[in-house]
Amino acid sequence: MTFRVMRWAAVVVTLAAVVTATGCASTPTCSSGVRDGVFVHIKSGPEHAHSVLMGLRMAQLMSQDRDALVYFDVDGIKAVVKDAPEMRMEPFGSAREMLDDLIARRVPVYACPGCLKALGKTPDQLMPGIKVAEKEGFFNFTRGRILTIDY
Repeated sequence: MTFRVMRWAAVVVTLAAVVTATGCASTPTCSSGVRDGVFVHIKSGPEHAHSVLMGLRMAQLMSQDRDALVYFDVDGIKAVVKDAPEMRMEPFGSAREMLDDLIARRVPVYACPGCLKALGKTPDQLMPGIKVAEKEGFFNFTRGRILTIDY
């Protein structure tokens, strides 16, 4: 009987250790201090200003307590070139002001190089602070898990 109790106690202690170790890795409050990241993907352009503005606003909100990266591709490139039309809508405000805020807070804002080329644009035509994407940037902006939000 004592052997059975000891064996069950060992099983319970082992299970508790496994649950604690794996549970910590899957929660944002884990004591390791690693923050999760939010990848905001904006493929919509000025013709869908609501989508662009919503993506930028989500990046602002998420970057307050998470690592964040904003990536523009497809028609989204048209929103980050110097001659982009101003996009403004309440309750979001101005796209340029939100981009300036994100860049000032060191949130990486990237543009797809292939999409730039497809639209006949060059990197020097991007707004100040917008960088041409490089694949390592997609993985180096956070050490935690990555959540993607598409607009």
